[in-house]
Formats: sequence, structure tokens, C-alpha cells
Amino acid sequence: MVLLRARFHHVSRKLQTKAHHSGTSWPRGTALITKATLSAWSRNAGQQSLISPCKTVRPNTRGYHPCIALTSRSHSTNTSTLQDTAPVPPLPDTTLLPSTYAPPTNGLLSYLPSSWIPYAELIRLDKPTGTYYLFFPCLFSALLAAPLAAPIASLSTILTTTTLFLTGALVMRGAGCTINDLWDRNLDPHVTRTRLRPIARGAISPRKAIIFTGAQLLTGLAVLLQFPTSCLYYGIPSLLLVGTYPLAKRITHYPQFVLGLTFSWGAIMGFPALGVDLLSNSAAMTAASCLYASNVAWTILYDMIYAHMDIKDDLAAGIKSIALKHETNTKAILSGLAVAQVGLLTAAGVAAGAGPVFFVGSCGSAALTLGWMITRVNLKDVRDCWWWFRYGCWFTGGGIAAGLFGDYVARLWREPGRNDHEAD
Repeated sequence: MVLLRARFHHVSRKLQTKAHHSGTSWPRGTALITKATLSAWSRNAGQQSLISPCKTVRPNTRGYHPCIALTSRSHSTNTSTLQDTAPVPPLPDTTLLPSTYAPPTNGLLSYLPSSWIPYAELIRLDKPTGTYYLFFPCLFSALLAAPLAAPIASLSTILTTTTLFLTGALVMRGAGCTINDLWDRNLDPHVTRTRLRPIARGAISPRKAIIFTGAQLLTGLAVLLQFPTSCLYYGIPSLLLVGTYPLAKRITHYPQFVLGLTFSWGAIMGFPALGVDLLSNSAAMTAASCLYASNVAWTILYDMIYAHMDIKDDLAAGIKSIALKHETNTKAILSGLAVAQVGLLTAAGVAAGAGPVFFVGSCGSAALTLGWMITRVNLKDVRDCWWWFRYGCWFTGGGIAAGLFGDYVARLWREPGRNDHEAD
């Protein structure tokens, strides 16, 4: 037993020296092996055994679980054969991520009371990109539906409607993040990017998070009640998707598809919000369906890029994603999704009777920005993936919205009787 202990410490020092000379950071606790493992070695002395202490190695603070396979052979042969049989895998790139939590010292969150900060972090108040992605489908549908309203919706009506949509997107995105973190509270500590989230680090208890979720859902309902009553029938079913998306990561490699169904729901809501009856207006139903499907493709596309940020940690934690499933041909999948998005967006414009401003402005800009992003993004670089996820929202979403708004203005100007009405 004494000999085994001495040999283990020799191997441990050897591995740490190797890591030091190679420039690899050796996380605290990586090579700690429990007494139970040493006892197992002594019990198995005299017979050849293979001990894989992956279950007894303490996971390091970065959320990564190195596994060092050690082999011990019979005392009758030579205990010096104890050696490492697998190299220590490289740690994920965490150069931009802190190893321990520190309260924000700048930005919006730094001005909040300390007791509010965990809740603001929980709803990603300091990371609004997700809110924008949730809002853009609502904006698209309002602008596409406006010319189909009778009479055509006024600019002030569109402004009021989109302001309510933006408020609802902020609230419901926060509720979705809270629900997601509740489901993932046992997974997040093992993923580099998520290990310091409020629930994962213990700043908010699950019970308090559930109460907070209820308050957010009630606020979302209050916003929804500002729309026509028919919006209730279209809006409430989306809650089922909000609650089940986190489960998809556990059962399928395509949770991004479920996320697409969830985040794109606003592509339908603009029509009933402006009084367009989807059930009686076949053109509006076709336009809404194509716009919804187009946004589903867009969501899968940008979230596939986003998923590449966590690809190493997801593999270690057993989380499924489309990025893992198609790691070797991601750009081909992204290109197919881009073609689908632009094609379905074009079909939505045709069904809604859109003019050339829409097809050049919205469809043309979407094709150009998506092609640019897919060509330029470096999927192996976490920072590059984040940059394109963050700004691609504005490149593609902003271009589509600008084309839709230009088409709305052109059709509003051509509205029969408008000039006569202004003359009166």
C-alpha cells in the first residue's frame, strides 16, 4: 500500500510537470484520487487490473471532466508499469470567461440594487440579443399584415402594436430563460458558459425562480390582453413550446427545431393583432404560414452557430444539439437553411401581394447577409460565433424589416382614395 501511494504521487508529479512545460493550465483538483481508489488498488494487488478513476476524479472548476486512465499490474511483475495511458485533453477556451463570479461593475446591471442583480441576470437583461430575435418575427408579421387590414393599418397603429410586441418579447424571453435554467440547473454547472448563471451558482433557489416565472407569465398575459381578443387563442398555445424546449436537448439532436417553433410564433401574431382574420382570409393564412416557416429556418440557422460555442461542453455533459450531430458538415446545413428561409420569405410576400420593394429589400438583403455570414463565420472560434450571432440578428433581421417597411409605405401611398381623403 505504501509503495502504491508513493508510485501514485510520482505519476501525479510527472503529469503536472508535463502540463507545466507544455503551457497547459493544470486545474486544481484534477489529479486528486480518493482513498477508496487507493484501497481498490491494494485489494487488487497480485492480479492485473485496469482502474479508470474517471468516476473518482474531482471535476475542475471550469466544468470539464478530465479522465486519466491508470494501469496497475501485479506486484510479482513490476509496479513501475503504473503509467498514464491517455493524455489529458485540452481545456475549452475560457479566455473571455471569469473563473469565479463577480458582481457587474459597469453596464445597466451595475446600477441595480444588489438583490435585483441575480434576477436581472436570470432574464439576461444584460444580453438583449435573444429579445431581438424574439421580437423580429413579430415585427415582420405586423408589417406584412398591415396592408392586408381593411382599411390598411395606419403608421400609428403599427407603432403601437410593435411597441407592445417588444414589451411582450422582453417579458416572455425572460420567462423562457428562467424556465430553461430551472430545467438545466443540474447541467449548467458543467458547461463553461453557463456555470455562473444565478440558479447554477445558487444565487436564486428553484422555489424563488418558480415564483418569479409565475410573475413574468402574468405580466406577459397583461400585455397580451392589450391586443384584440382573438390574439389570446393564438398566443396562449405558445406557452407549451416555451415550457418544453429545454427537454428537447435531452431527447433529440435537433432542439433548435423546437426553439424555432417557439421563437417564430410572433410571425403569426401580427395578423390577428391588426384585425386580419387568418381563418377567413386564405391569402393571409398562406402568408402567415410561409413567414412562420421562414423564421423557423432562420432560428435553426443562427442557433446552430450559437451551439458551436458550447460544442465541447455539450459533448461532455451529454447535451444534444444540431451542432454536434452535423459538426463535420455544418456550413452545408446552414446554406440549406438559408435557401429555405429566403424561399419561404419570398412565398410569404407573393401570398401577401407584396411589391418589388419587398423582394429586393427583404429577400435580397436576407440572401446577401446570410451568405456573407455563412462564408465568414469561423465555427471553431467561440468569439467569432458569438459576434455573428449577436450582429447577424441586425444584419438579416434589420434588412428584412427595412424591406417590409418600404413595401408598406409604398402600398400605403398607393391606397385607393388616400389622396382624395387628404385633399378633403
